[in-house]
Amino acid sequence: MKMKILYISLLFSGILFAQESLSELLKKHNNESIPYMSVQELAMPKTNAILLDAREFREYEVSHLKNALHVGYDEFNLENVSKQLNNKDQIIVVYCSLGIRSEDIAEQLKNEGYTNVFNLYGGIFEWKNNDFKIYNSENNETDKVHVFSEEWSKWLLKGIKIYD
Repeated sequence: MKMKILYISLLFSGILFAQESLSELLKKHNNESIPYMSVQELAMPKTNAILLDAREFREYEVSHLKNALHVGYDEFNLENVSKQLNNKDQIIVVYCSLGIRSEDIAEQLKNEGYTNVFNLYGGIFEWKNNDFKIYNSENNETDKVHVFSEEWSKWLLKGIKIYD
């Protein structure tokens, strides 16, 4: 009996240690050159930030944060975005699914001279996981979230997972 309990304990501890936290995932993929903004900070009424969605258009169409501008990732064009964002001191928050692609886009903005650029910690997944509203291409509230891939889908805990 003791051996069975020990085996079960080791099995569960191994599973727990094998699970990566969001913080560990972001540290593995990001160099943290851009400061994070939490979803709670962004949700505060006084934030008044410009939101840039650094996901692909098919992801943005499924759902996005209210009033976010789609800038994409693979097709990101710094020159076009710079034309839309003429105040280089305004607060800009870039997001994607989790906060990995958005760091790359935010770095480009920072290198272009934008001074208040942030990466949304946990991206749209963390936003939805905290019960904040998201909107579809018709600007209607939705529970659907494009999860980018099967691998990343485990980080979306609330909402309806959409795959291509």
